[in-house]
Amino acid sequence: KSAAPNLLADGGPKCGAFPMRLRYLSGFGGHFESEAVPGALPRGQNSPQLVPFALYAEQLSGTAFTAPRSINRRVWMYRLDPSVKHSRHLPRAHAALQSDFTGTAGIVAADQLRWRPLPLLPGAVGGEGVDWLDGLVTMCGAGSAESKEGLAIHLYAFNAGMRARRRAFSNADGDLLIVPQHGALLVTTELGRLEVEPGEVVVVQRNITFAVDAAVCGEGASSCRGYVLETFYAAHLAPAERGPVGANGLAEERDFLHPTAWYEDITGAHVVTVKTGGRLFERARSHSPFDVVAWHGNYAPFKYDLARFRAVNSVTVDHTDPSVFTVLTLPSAEPGSAAVDFAIFPPRWMCAERTFRPPYFHRNCMAEFMGLIHGGYDAKVGFVAGGSSLHNIGTPHGPDEASYRAAIEADTSTPAKFAGGTAFMFETRAPLRLSGFAADEGTAIFDTEYRNCWDGLPRAVLPANLEHMEDGAEPPRCA
Repeated sequence: KSAAPNLLADGGPKCGAFPMRLRYLSGFGGHFESEAVPGALPRGQNSPQLVPFALYAEQLSGTAFTAPRSINRRVWMYRLDPSVKHSRHLPRAHAALQSDFTGTAGIVAADQLRWRPLPLLPGAVGGEGVDWLDGLVTMCGAGSAESKEGLAIHLYAFNAGMRARRRAFSNADGDLLIVPQHGALLVTTELGRLEVEPGEVVVVQRNITFAVDAAVCGEGASSCRGYVLETFYAAHLAPAERGPVGANGLAEERDFLHPTAWYEDITGAHVVTVKTGGRLFERARSHSPFDVVAWHGNYAPFKYDLARFRAVNSVTVDHTDPSVFTVLTLPSAEPGSAAVDFAIFPPRWMCAERTFRPPYFHRNCMAEFMGLIHGGYDAKVGFVAGGSSLHNIGTPHGPDEASYRAAIEADTSTPAKFAGGTAFMFETRAPLRLSGFAADEGTAIFDTEYRNCWDGLPRAVLPANLEHMEDGAEPPRCA
């Protein structure tokens, strides 16, 4: 049964090969409502004595009850069966998923690091294959899920769907930002469905049950690959503040799309995997968890098309700091310093004159994990789509030799459009520690040659006849 088209925003797929076209609720931070069956949503109260159609009223809290109204998040769901109807939780193993990076649990990394893409999996047959949850592999992180401080960064590669196996996932440890790189996704959540192509991202917040499948879109798309940011903090990801940019630009609120209500009335064995305290558990149900007929609230998953980001840049001289490309941010207690940012480096015009236009050489007080969705990157040769890199706090980084030489010889008197790809960055104030998989130089994806890309940079040589100023000497004065 498809969602009712209330408060519509056209977010249809670009390739035209999806099995359905979905409709969305447009906006960010507002209060939405949606019903798949007219009259299913109670009016005038949240929990009436008898809910329409004898549905069950169930609230999901995204913040504490007493959080200020401006940041308070919750959603009321009206469903065929309450979530509490399930079996006892049983432990479930996952060899590649990590949620604790404290003490000796994470491996400290000071070097510049780069990884090749995870291999795409061959097409699955006969119900075999790896689904999205089993295809997750942790690369790095900070803090722990139990402390509600920190984050984890994962990769995924899968070739089997979750819904065909009647499996779903709910993460009590934090929000998930999913960045598809190869293969479009159909993300089914309690509140409805979202189609997410490479070039779009989707956020599924803490405790929302969902399943990820391939939305087949061309040959080979059933094999999917991408990136995941998991935030352990109590706060939630939101569009970055605009500051002096003004009231418009960057990530516009109207471009965030939420699902409309959709449900399935299916009985039979279903399994929901729950992650809490960094551990996985399974609970069995006798019915589908995707049985919400109507909902209202301001705590709902959303997707965003990165092509709609209104980038700003310098129109005079110098390279603008990458913070101007921040799409989503999660604030910390320190003013002006985010716990984690999600920034992109999209196709854009570069017009600064007399300027070194690629990203500058840098040592940062933040850790930078980068990925590439498609194309290439304007500061590195060899950084390929699906790959990733890490420059931890204080680790020097910058353009490689080839990019440096091209930039210093470029004609900057005319604008140039970089249209060669879309890269992104997870930036955090927390030092990132590696998983054992990411630190293993023997894996096929570890790029052992990455650090060599700066070896050919020429050392600057000052002319021999320059006057050398001794310490304490009076500097020359301007006329």
